[in-house]
Amino acid sequence: MPIRNSIADLAAEMTAWRRDIHAHPELGRQEHRTSDLVARMLESWGIAVTRGLAGTGIVGTLRAGSSDRAIGIRADMDALPMQEVTGLPYASVHEGVMHACGHDGHTTMLLGAARYLAETRNFDGTVHFIFQPDEEGDGGGRVMVEEGLFDRFPCDSVYALHTDPSLPVGMASAVAGPINAAADRVTIRILGKGGHAARPHLALDPILVGCHVYMALQSIVARRIDPLDSAVLSLCQFHAGTARNVIPEDAVLNGTIRTLRPEVRDRMQDLITSIARATAEAHGAAVEIEYGRGYPSVINADSATEKVAAAAAEVLGAAQVIRERPPSMGAEDFSYMAQKAPGCMIRLGQAGADKGRVSVHNPKFDFNDDALPIGASIWAALVERELGRGG
Repeated sequence: MPIRNSIADLAAEMTAWRRDIHAHPELGRQEHRTSDLVARMLESWGIAVTRGLAGTGIVGTLRAGSSDRAIGIRADMDALPMQEVTGLPYASVHEGVMHACGHDGHTTMLLGAARYLAETRNFDGTVHFIFQPDEEGDGGGRVMVEEGLFDRFPCDSVYALHTDPSLPVGMASAVAGPINAAADRVTIRILGKGGHAARPHLALDPILVGCHVYMALQSIVARRIDPLDSAVLSLCQFHAGTARNVIPEDAVLNGTIRTLRPEVRDRMQDLITSIARATAEAHGAAVEIEYGRGYPSVINADSATEKVAAAAAEVLGAAQVIRERPPSMGAEDFSYMAQKAPGCMIRLGQAGADKGRVSVHNPKFDFNDDALPIGASIWAALVERELGRGG
């Protein structure tokens, strides 16, 4: 596979960077060490650095030639609140925090591409290297956009990459249209009347009502949503009571909703709130509902997808780039950036014969370093193709 020679020469160095970041994971908005490391490296290569977006976010800007064309490439930097159990020599040194979603690899691949492009400058235009905090938590991508990311750093298109343990090293997928779901959340509080367990007729049991609400809501996807549309409702928490002989005053259900299409997202919210309220009231109970919108669906633009697919094919070969694939019902806050400029998130395989096969968000996950020069080369190829001299 035609990995850039100078990037291939960087492979051992990139592995060291990645493992250092892996050993020192930081949660969202706390990525101070990682942010400092990224800023120092970019500045050492002559790349202009802007700090402070979304707190710990960084934008590195590299210009070459005279064209006013510009693209953005985003990597996320934050870790997860999980205990690592890999036993690796570079395992997390922080209790209860680990890089279990590949963000250490995403950051490293973009750094590798930045170094190569700063040395070669074989393009005509501007590249903004976007290092984003807090993808796993409260939407650092949203905050960067709200704080004027694309006003301060205009981009004709924007790109991101996510590791994929289900694909082998040397393969990628670049698929147009929705590739990740919107993720919303709901809290339903059933207000009953507490009482003694021996005299339930004098109380109004919110646990019983909550069970009916739960069952009624599970009928929505099966019977109220078009089977050709995708929707997932998972009520994952049910809290009630403090003693075995006391009927509680209230019960609380918490859950998440995943959808791909905006109209289905609206439909799910309407149905969940109306059915929960009607079911509770039918049993004589009151209900309080809090419905929060989370990350919107990632929708890859046709034009951006074609460009990054061509770059990936240049590095991997066209046969190694998947162009049609079902979307994931997981969420990604790159969606906010892709709403502001034509965007595409590609997925890069990391499964090797003896490593890289553990799923993300697993305490045994580790990024496969063999993928580092591949990802960096794809970014380099994208910049040189999209901002090619004379283009």
